[in-house]
Amino acid sequence: MAEARQEFPIETQLKKDIQDAQRNRDQLRLDTLRMALGSIHNLEVARTDRKHAEFGQPLTEADCIKVLEQEVKKRNQAIPLYKQGGRTDLAEKEQHEMEILQVYLQSSQMSDDELQALITQLIELHGKEFRKVMPLAAKETKGRADGGRVQRLVRELTQ
Repeated sequence: MAEARQEFPIETQLKKDIQDAQRNRDQLRLDTLRMALGSIHNLEVARTDRKHAEFGQPLTEADCIKVLEQEVKKRNQAIPLYKQGGRTDLAEKEQHEMEILQVYLQSSQMSDDELQALITQLIELHGKEFRKVMPLAAKETKGRADGGRVQRLVRELTQ
């Protein structure tokens, strides 16, 4: 039998916050956090399938963060669609869920100053060409900064 893996700090925090939400009877927060924890668990289970691209690879903290980023992205994409369809109630629900999840991503995100320093360093090493710097910056900041933010900064600094 496979031994139980160590829990990541982000999972421990999610479980603790789920208990707090239960005590406070905060249903939206409770549902959102359970969904997030479920998504992380689903990825872990998917990796036990031999057909899965990442079969047999252990789950990492970065994977947990990536799952949460995907959940935030789903909400981001759904909000304008709900507004377009006149369902402001659902748009607001998605907005609240997104805000709840973003708290967990904030701690792992790079500040603008850190990001700018990294991009400046890459420009010094590889020249001021956007096409050379952008892929490197994207690789370096994966999971720690929003791609749009990275692209905007690289564009500004390579002008």
